[in-house]
Amino acid sequence: MNRLQYPPVTRSRKGLFMLRRTPLTLTALLALLALLAPGVAAARKVTVKLATLAPKGTAYHDILSEMAAEWKDLSDGQVQVKIFPGGVAGDDVNVVRKMRLGTVSGGLLTSAGVATIHKAIHGVILPMGYKSRAELDYVFDKMRPTLEAAYAQEGFVVLNWVSVGFVRFFTKEKAATPEELQKMKLFTWAGREEALAMWKAAGFNPVPLPSTEISTGLQTGLIDALPTTPQAANLMNWYTHVGYMIDEPWAPLVGGTVISKEVWEQIDPALRAKLAESARKAGEKLNAASRPANQNAIDAMTKRGLQLVKLTAEQRADWAKRVEAAYPMFRETYAPGPYFDEALKHRDAFRKLGGFTDGAAE
Repeated sequence: MNRLQYPPVTRSRKGLFMLRRTPLTLTALLALLALLAPGVAAARKVTVKLATLAPKGTAYHDILSEMAAEWKDLSDGQVQVKIFPGGVAGDDVNVVRKMRLGTVSGGLLTSAGVATIHKAIHGVILPMGYKSRAELDYVFDKMRPTLEAAYAQEGFVVLNWVSVGFVRFFTKEKAATPEELQKMKLFTWAGREEALAMWKAAGFNPVPLPSTEISTGLQTGLIDALPTTPQAANLMNWYTHVGYMIDEPWAPLVGGTVISKEVWEQIDPALRAKLAESARKAGEKLNAASRPANQNAIDAMTKRGLQLVKLTAEQRADWAKRVEAAYPMFRETYAPGPYFDEALKHRDAFRKLGGFTDGAAE
């Protein structure tokens, strides 16, 4: 065996440290380095690149920034979070692609982004299926373990779940019935083939675009109808290119903060529980911020000229009848059956408890 001549330390009679020549095997040296390796790995710094569509100055960006600062403090600087706001890293579908490639670590994603990883989230999105926000909260709490297990299998860790309100239809021309909306060019997320197929099968005219091109599409006439939340329409100024909003909650927009498991596991295991708790609290803040945001956005947009289209009882009943008839197709093409069935089961159980409130789902 090859031997390295390494001078160990010994002690002289006068208490001085002296060197004596004793051979140390290469194997022993490697064993010593192996003992030191865990400590070196634990101290490794990790940079988390977190993308979001939320622009700077919004509550969403502010809360993410607070979480980033807290992660830095909790880890003594080992974990640095760099936020890419306002869609600079692309829309949610592109962000997920970059997460898989390793160029982005994670993101605060809408359901479109989360569903790009796994369509399990679609099970919770029941069009015209909730009578109150409390119903949605109940269903989400019950399904949380099932959902998070699905994303873990895909290599992602869900740090928190966020419900940002209910989607409405914004249109350039006044519309109240399905037939009137079917005549319009309706935005749908590019890269989401199941959504495209579902809208077409229901008789609508969907136009797939990246969300970063919504403003351009509305201005050029490429699209003239947009399903989104009031706060998103207000924050992104999309409402300035349309004249009307159908004032009827269509479906919940849910999402969450997701990080790739590969990046998460680079973080010292002793820190992960602390960081996960910090992210959970950030999720609570994000949800709390979204509660009044939609009505505040509606009030702000109507002051600037947006017109609300109120459905009559007959029109609402017609929409509900059509949506319910489309549930089997929705379950087959959009929401995986087991997740869809579980959401309905929990929602109906909540209604039997008498917990829902009639009226606006917000």
